[in-house]
Amino acid sequence: MDSPTPLPATAPTIRRVRHELERRDLTVSAVERITPAMIRVTLEGDALATFASASPDDHVKVFVPGDDGAPVGRDYTPRSFDTEARSLVIDFVDHDAGPAALWARQARTGDALQVGGPRGSGVVEGVSSWLLIGDETALPAIGRRIEELPAGTPVTSLVAVDGPAEEQTFATAAALDARWIHRPAAEAADPAPYLAALKAIDIAPGTYVWVAAEAGVARAIRTVLLEERGLPKPWLKAAGYWAAGRADGSVKSIDE
Repeated sequence: MDSPTPLPATAPTIRRVRHELERRDLTVSAVERITPAMIRVTLEGDALATFASASPDDHVKVFVPGDDGAPVGRDYTPRSFDTEARSLVIDFVDHDAGPAALWARQARTGDALQVGGPRGSGVVEGVSSWLLIGDETALPAIGRRIEELPAGTPVTSLVAVDGPAEEQTFATAAALDARWIHRPAAEAADPAPYLAALKAIDIAPGTYVWVAAEAGVARAIRTVLLEERGLPKPWLKAAGYWAAGRADGSVKSIDE
Protein backbone atom coordinates (compact mmCIF):
# COMPACT_ATOMS: atom_id res chain seq x y z
CA MET A 1 0.00 0.00 0.00
CA ASP A 2 1.12 3.57 -0.66
CA SER A 3 1.05 5.50 2.58
CA PRO A 4 3.26 8.04 4.40
CA THR A 5 6.13 6.57 6.37
CA PRO A 6 5.95 7.42 10.10
CA LEU A 7 8.91 9.36 11.46
CA PRO A 8 11.35 7.27 13.54
CA ALA A 9 12.45 8.50 16.93
CA THR A 10 16.09 8.98 15.94
CA ALA A 11 18.07 9.14 12.73
CA PRO A 12 20.62 6.51 11.70
CA THR A 13 24.30 7.33 11.83
CA ILE A 14 26.87 6.80 9.09
CA ARG A 15 30.29 5.89 10.47
CA ARG A 16 33.05 6.66 8.00
CA VAL A 17 35.96 4.23 7.82
CA ARG A 18 39.05 5.05 5.79
CA HIS A 19 41.23 2.30 4.34
CA GLU A 20 44.81 2.48 3.24
CA LEU A 21 44.63 2.67 -0.54
CA GLU A 22 46.53 -0.22 -2.07
CA ARG A 23 46.70 -1.97 -5.42
CA ARG A 24 46.88 -5.73 -5.09
CA ASP A 25 48.13 -8.18 -7.71
CA LEU A 26 45.82 -11.19 -7.51
CA THR A 27 45.26 -14.48 -9.31
CA VAL A 28 41.99 -16.04 -10.44
CA SER A 29 41.37 -19.24 -8.47
CA ALA A 30 37.81 -20.00 -9.68
CA VAL A 31 35.25 -18.83 -12.23
CA GLU A 32 31.58 -19.75 -11.95
CA ARG A 33 28.52 -18.61 -13.91
CA ILE A 34 26.01 -18.44 -11.06
CA THR A 35 23.17 -17.34 -13.36
CA PRO A 36 23.09 -16.95 -17.17
CA ALA A 37 24.13 -13.31 -16.85
CA MET A 38 26.24 -13.28 -13.66
CA ILE A 39 29.84 -14.45 -13.51
CA ARG A 40 31.45 -15.02 -10.11
CA VAL A 41 35.24 -14.72 -10.02
CA THR A 42 37.24 -15.78 -6.96
CA LEU A 43 40.66 -14.17 -6.57
CA GLU A 44 43.51 -15.11 -4.28
CA GLY A 45 46.84 -13.68 -3.23
CA ASP A 46 48.91 -12.92 -0.14
CA ALA A 47 48.18 -9.20 -0.63
CA LEU A 48 44.63 -9.91 0.59
CA ALA A 49 45.96 -10.43 4.14
CA THR A 50 45.44 -6.67 4.68
CA PHE A 51 42.23 -6.32 2.65
CA ALA A 52 39.40 -4.54 4.49
CA SER A 53 35.83 -3.75 3.50
CA ALA A 54 33.53 -2.58 6.29
CA SER A 55 30.32 -2.04 4.30
CA PRO A 56 28.48 -4.25 1.78
CA ASP A 57 28.22 -1.40 -0.74
CA ASP A 58 31.96 -0.71 -0.83
CA HIS A 59 33.69 -0.57 -4.19
CA VAL A 60 37.03 -1.79 -5.41
CA LYS A 61 38.61 -0.82 -8.70
CA VAL A 62 39.45 -3.68 -11.04
CA PHE A 63 41.99 -2.96 -13.76
CA VAL A 64 41.35 -4.72 -17.06
CA PRO A 65 42.58 -4.17 -20.64
CA GLY A 66 40.70 -1.44 -22.52
CA ASP A 67 40.06 -1.28 -26.26
CA ASP A 68 43.65 -0.18 -26.88
CA GLY A 69 45.11 -2.74 -24.50
CA ALA A 70 45.96 -0.17 -21.82
CA PRO A 71 44.55 -0.86 -18.32
CA VAL A 72 41.25 0.78 -17.43
CA GLY A 73 39.62 0.79 -14.01
CA ARG A 74 36.03 -0.18 -13.29
CA ASP A 75 34.16 -0.16 -9.96
CA TYR A 76 32.89 -3.44 -8.49
CA THR A 77 31.51 -4.60 -5.16
CA PRO A 78 33.54 -7.02 -3.00
CA ARG A 79 30.86 -9.74 -2.86
CA SER A 80 32.70 -11.54 -0.07
CA PHE A 81 36.24 -11.89 1.24
CA ASP A 82 38.27 -13.97 3.66
CA THR A 83 41.54 -12.47 4.84
CA GLU A 84 42.69 -15.71 6.46
CA ALA A 85 42.13 -17.66 3.25
CA ARG A 86 43.51 -14.72 1.22
CA SER A 87 40.46 -14.77 -1.07
CA LEU A 88 38.14 -12.17 -2.61
CA VAL A 89 34.93 -12.80 -4.60
CA ILE A 90 33.65 -10.36 -7.23
CA ASP A 91 30.46 -10.83 -9.30
CA PHE A 92 30.40 -9.45 -12.85
CA VAL A 93 27.22 -8.81 -14.85
CA ASP A 94 27.77 -10.31 -18.30
CA HIS A 95 26.56 -7.66 -20.73
CA ASP A 96 27.47 -6.81 -24.30
CA ALA A 97 29.46 -3.67 -23.62
CA GLY A 98 32.32 -2.98 -21.25
CA PRO A 99 35.90 -4.22 -20.83
CA ALA A 100 35.32 -5.69 -17.37
CA ALA A 101 32.46 -7.91 -18.56
CA LEU A 102 34.61 -9.03 -21.49
CA TRP A 103 37.48 -9.85 -19.13
CA ALA A 104 35.22 -11.85 -16.80
CA ARG A 105 33.70 -13.75 -19.74
CA GLN A 106 37.19 -14.87 -20.80
CA ALA A 107 38.69 -15.31 -17.31
CA ARG A 108 40.35 -18.61 -16.50
CA THR A 109 42.04 -20.06 -13.42
CA GLY A 110 45.55 -18.65 -13.13
CA ASP A 111 44.78 -15.32 -14.83
CA ALA A 112 46.11 -12.18 -13.19
CA LEU A 113 43.99 -9.22 -12.07
CA GLN A 114 44.99 -6.06 -10.28
CA VAL A 115 42.49 -4.70 -7.75
CA GLY A 116 42.62 -1.37 -5.94
CA GLY A 117 40.85 -0.25 -2.78
CA PRO A 118 38.37 0.10 -1.33
CA ARG A 119 39.21 3.66 -0.40
CA GLY A 120 36.66 3.84 2.40
CA SER A 121 33.40 2.54 3.86
CA GLY A 122 30.21 4.12 5.10
CA VAL A 123 28.87 1.93 7.90
CA VAL A 124 25.16 2.48 8.60
CA GLU A 125 24.25 2.15 12.29
CA GLY A 126 21.05 2.54 14.30
CA VAL A 127 18.84 0.66 11.84
CA SER A 128 16.22 -1.91 12.85
CA SER A 129 15.14 -3.06 9.36
CA TRP A 130 16.16 -2.68 5.73
CA LEU A 131 14.62 -2.18 2.29
CA LEU A 132 17.10 -2.90 -0.51
CA ILE A 133 16.16 -1.89 -4.06
CA GLY A 134 18.22 -2.41 -7.19
CA ASP A 135 18.96 -4.13 -10.46
CA GLU A 136 21.56 -6.68 -11.58
CA THR A 137 24.44 -4.30 -10.92
CA ALA A 138 23.31 -3.88 -7.32
CA LEU A 139 22.84 -7.60 -6.63
CA PRO A 140 26.38 -8.15 -5.28
CA ALA A 141 25.91 -5.39 -2.69
CA ILE A 142 22.34 -6.46 -1.90
CA GLY A 143 23.35 -10.10 -1.54
CA ARG A 144 26.27 -9.28 0.71
CA ARG A 145 24.12 -7.01 2.89
CA ILE A 146 21.46 -9.71 3.27
CA GLU A 147 24.02 -12.34 4.18
CA GLU A 148 25.86 -10.14 6.70
CA LEU A 149 22.81 -8.89 8.62
CA PRO A 150 22.37 -10.16 12.20
CA ALA A 151 19.99 -13.07 12.76
CA GLY A 152 16.34 -12.10 12.69
CA THR A 153 16.85 -8.64 11.19
CA PRO A 154 13.87 -7.79 8.94
CA VAL A 155 15.01 -7.08 5.37
CA THR A 156 13.02 -6.74 2.16
CA SER A 157 14.78 -6.87 -1.20
CA LEU A 158 13.22 -5.63 -4.43
CA VAL A 159 15.43 -6.50 -7.39
CA ALA A 160 14.78 -6.20 -11.13
CA VAL A 161 16.30 -8.90 -13.34
CA ASP A 162 15.79 -10.26 -16.84
CA GLY A 163 13.73 -13.27 -15.72
CA PRO A 164 13.38 -16.12 -13.20
CA ALA A 165 16.74 -17.63 -14.23
CA GLU A 166 18.50 -14.51 -12.93
CA GLU A 167 17.06 -14.74 -9.42
CA GLN A 168 19.61 -15.56 -6.72
CA THR A 169 19.34 -17.22 -3.33
CA PHE A 170 21.17 -15.98 -0.24
CA ALA A 171 22.52 -17.81 2.80
CA THR A 172 21.27 -15.63 5.63
CA ALA A 173 19.93 -15.73 9.17
CA ALA A 174 18.08 -12.45 8.59
CA ALA A 175 14.29 -12.40 8.17
CA LEU A 176 14.29 -11.96 4.39
CA ASP A 177 11.36 -11.07 2.17
CA ALA A 178 12.82 -11.37 -1.34
CA ARG A 179 10.77 -9.82 -4.14
CA TRP A 180 11.72 -9.93 -7.82
CA ILE A 181 10.76 -7.81 -10.80
CA HIS A 182 11.09 -9.47 -14.22
CA ARG A 183 11.71 -7.15 -17.14
CA PRO A 184 13.89 -7.30 -20.29
CA ALA A 185 17.42 -6.01 -19.83
CA ALA A 186 16.66 -3.51 -22.63
CA GLU A 187 14.15 -1.86 -20.26
CA ALA A 188 16.54 -1.55 -17.32
CA ALA A 189 16.34 2.27 -17.44
CA ASP A 190 12.56 2.31 -16.92
CA PRO A 191 11.57 3.07 -13.31
CA ALA A 192 7.88 2.12 -13.76
CA PRO A 193 8.17 -1.55 -12.62
CA TYR A 194 9.90 -0.49 -9.39
CA LEU A 195 7.37 2.22 -8.63
CA ALA A 196 4.50 -0.19 -9.17
CA ALA A 197 6.07 -2.83 -6.91
CA LEU A 198 6.83 -0.26 -4.19
CA LYS A 199 3.11 0.39 -3.74
CA ALA A 200 2.75 -3.05 -2.14
CA ILE A 201 5.60 -2.53 0.34
CA ASP A 202 5.05 -1.00 3.78
CA ILE A 203 8.04 0.90 5.16
CA ALA A 204 8.08 0.65 8.94
CA PRO A 205 9.74 3.27 11.18
CA GLY A 206 13.43 2.53 11.58
CA THR A 207 13.76 1.10 8.07
CA TYR A 208 16.79 2.21 6.09
CA VAL A 209 16.14 2.24 2.35
CA TRP A 210 19.10 1.61 0.06
CA VAL A 211 18.66 2.06 -3.71
CA ALA A 212 21.14 1.36 -6.53
CA ALA A 213 20.25 1.03 -10.21
CA GLU A 214 20.47 3.04 -13.43
CA ALA A 215 20.87 6.70 -12.41
CA GLY A 216 17.48 7.84 -13.73
CA VAL A 217 15.75 4.89 -12.10
CA ALA A 218 17.41 5.54 -8.75
CA ARG A 219 16.46 9.22 -8.95
CA ALA A 220 12.81 8.41 -9.73
CA ILE A 221 12.59 5.96 -6.82
CA ARG A 222 14.18 8.49 -4.50
CA THR A 223 11.67 11.16 -5.51
CA VAL A 224 8.69 8.88 -4.82
CA LEU A 225 10.06 7.75 -1.47
CA LEU A 226 10.69 11.30 -0.29
CA GLU A 227 7.79 13.20 -1.82
CA GLU A 228 4.99 10.61 -1.87
CA ARG A 229 5.91 8.15 0.86
CA GLY A 230 7.31 10.76 3.23
CA LEU A 231 10.54 8.90 3.98
CA PRO A 232 12.93 11.15 5.94
CA LYS A 233 16.11 11.90 3.99
CA PRO A 234 18.47 10.44 6.63
CA TRP A 235 16.81 7.05 6.11
CA LEU A 236 17.57 6.86 2.39
CA LYS A 237 20.61 6.36 0.22
CA ALA A 238 20.18 6.31 -3.57
CA ALA A 239 22.99 5.75 -6.06
CA GLY A 240 23.23 5.40 -9.82
CA TYR A 241 25.50 2.42 -10.41
CA TRP A 242 25.34 3.14 -14.14
CA ALA A 243 23.84 5.71 -16.50
CA ALA A 244 22.03 4.87 -19.73
CA GLY A 245 23.99 6.00 -22.78
CA ARG A 246 27.20 6.69 -20.87
CA ALA A 247 30.20 4.41 -20.76
CA ASP A 248 31.38 3.87 -17.17
CA GLY A 249 28.82 6.41 -16.00
CA SER A 250 27.80 6.35 -12.35
CA VAL A 251 26.37 8.68 -9.72
CA LYS A 252 27.55 7.30 -6.40
CA SER A 253 25.14 9.43 -4.36
CA ILE A 254 21.96 11.04 -5.66
CA ASP A 255 21.08 13.99 -3.45
CA GLU A 256 18.98 16.61 -5.19
